[in-house]
Amino acid sequence: MAEFENSQKRAAELRDLLNYHSRKYYVEDSPEIEDFEYDRLMRELSEIEEKFPELVTADSPTRRVGGVADGQFEPVAHDVRMESLQDAFSIEELRAFDSRVRETVPDATYVVEPKIDGLSVSLEYSNGIFSRGSTRGDGNVGENISANLCTINTIPLKLTREIEEIEVRGEVYMPREVFIKLVEQQENNEEKPFRNPRNAAAGSLRQKNPKITAQRKLDIFVFNVQKVNGKVLTSHKQSLDYIKELGFKTVPFYTPCKTIDEAIAEINRIGEIRYTLPFDIDGAVIKVDDFSHRGELGSTSKFPKWAIAFKYPPEEKQTKVIDIEINVGRTGVLTPTAVFEPVLVAGSMISRATLHNQDFISEKDIRIGDTVTIRKAGDIIPEVLNVVEHCENSLPYSMPELCPSCGAKVVREDDEAAVRCLNTDCPAQLLRNLIHFCSRDAMDIEGLGESNLELFVREGLISTPADIYSLTAEQIMPLERMAEQSANNLVSAINESKKNDLSKLVFALGIRHIGQKAAKLLSEKFQTMTALMNADFDEIMTIDGFGKIMADSVVDYFSMPQCIELVDRLMASGLNMKSLKEVKDMRFEGKTFVLTGTLPTYSRNEASAIIESFGGKTASSVSKKTSYVLAGEEAGSKLKKATDLGITVLTEEQFNELIK
Repeated sequence: MAEFENSQKRAAELRDLLNYHSRKYYVEDSPEIEDFEYDRLMRELSEIEEKFPELVTADSPTRRVGGVADGQFEPVAHDVRMESLQDAFSIEELRAFDSRVRETVPDATYVVEPKIDGLSVSLEYSNGIFSRGSTRGDGNVGENISANLCTINTIPLKLTREIEEIEVRGEVYMPREVFIKLVEQQENNEEKPFRNPRNAAAGSLRQKNPKITAQRKLDIFVFNVQKVNGKVLTSHKQSLDYIKELGFKTVPFYTPCKTIDEAIAEINRIGEIRYTLPFDIDGAVIKVDDFSHRGELGSTSKFPKWAIAFKYPPEEKQTKVIDIEINVGRTGVLTPTAVFEPVLVAGSMISRATLHNQDFISEKDIRIGDTVTIRKAGDIIPEVLNVVEHCENSLPYSMPELCPSCGAKVVREDDEAAVRCLNTDCPAQLLRNLIHFCSRDAMDIEGLGESNLELFVREGLISTPADIYSLTAEQIMPLERMAEQSANNLVSAINESKKNDLSKLVFALGIRHIGQKAAKLLSEKFQTMTALMNADFDEIMTIDGFGKIMADSVVDYFSMPQCIELVDRLMASGLNMKSLKEVKDMRFEGKTFVLTGTLPTYSRNEASAIIESFGGKTASSVSKKTSYVLAGEEAGSKLKKATDLGITVLTEEQFNELIK
């Protein structure tokens, strides 16, 4: 009994110590102890909790490492609606907002703060202890992601003061440096990288296993008090000062402004420093400071009338085109890439951008030596906007007539903008075909990324995808960067890929115009590779969604001797040649779904797989034939079109009801 009481007392001391030092390190950026000392305290608490599980409390720092997979996230009805903001793109719109405010509240004052580009969440506390966290969802109903939010070190599990009840709103984001490292890791693992930090944060928070979320090093800025019992707050600035005292990491700066001119000046200042910040912002927000004034102004059905978000335009810079390089893709397409004099755009040095095809180059009349205007589309992807000035004596650019990789003559087909090398033995195509064949969405062979494939091609071990299945550990071990363990792991991964569904193999073959979805449809229609190889044009055309070009591509592919030989070799190597698709029931038979926006729980691939397992299908665009639109956060034009056409729009919660 004495041991339990002593452990109970020590556990309480350790929790307070660890929560204090966590706040000093992550929120206040002023650590008082070394990392090893913090780790020692954490280990001591973990050992006590392991021995006496009944001593684990809601504010225990051990919750931050992530628990077991939660499975389906539960819906959370927000007591206070999590509203979105009206956007402004010009100074005139900000002045118009000010005029509307002063018609009701002549003496209104403002607070201006940066608009963090992340995912909005609600954090709830009872008696100073974190009780629940949820996504914004549609503003009225979100998803319970408490376990995932506990893994974010800057979210306090216990507040510095015991307040009866408080709910705050914050923006979870991924720091830019963490995002860059994550993308590098994904590319090294041959995974499709996230497009930007916001998508990375959203994808990390929706993980059903909190341990994965914990690895992503997410952060948060809290920017609003949704409701509070036990404390009277009268203004926005006062509320931010107060929650900072409670231990929350608030928005990094929030500036009081008496007039709209002061607010505009602060917005301009934030715009000038935005690329020096270690996190992404997509604008700045003007909020009426006084809460009683907010009550007078009220809200529309969509937005509060007391706030507006100014969105910064993409930064544009001028630079010079030094050269135009040609890259040969896996299907033989020649893609031109502009090489620039390096220039700083939106916080990073840009020296290259794709020029897509000859039509794009001709339309903008881009020539080597030109001065051009460039920007980052969505602050991420570099693109050429226009030509400012042609270089003296420059000539219009034309795509080469010969493939730069193999020297074969290139062609441009009537129905395509692309120029293509048709030589199936082209070295550039070989490597890219192999990369595609081994990629995650195709045969998903772990360890066979670009660098290893280059090595095996250079050493003469692989010249077609079928050669992969003849590789042995003895052949691999003597090679550069290889050892016995890595060679054995690679051979195991190759053998494991033999079990894949037929659809992954069909996609891996790289048939022109046949993507993942078309490969699934072919696999489900014909069930075996033999039946697919023997299918004629008319049979393939019976598949809903297939057109003449796609059907011709399949027939043409399986009519070529080298392609038949490849499939025969793969078959002889023991690859699965049958569809493994399990159809649970046909409740969605004849139904077409369109997915739009970011779903709280499912990725698009996961939602599509569920729909197909119930006999339904998905489409990329909304039409009168669409049965349902499954809409998540930031649903765009597809949602509007569905509403205009009277098509049923489903939230994820409603979708889950349909698949029960």
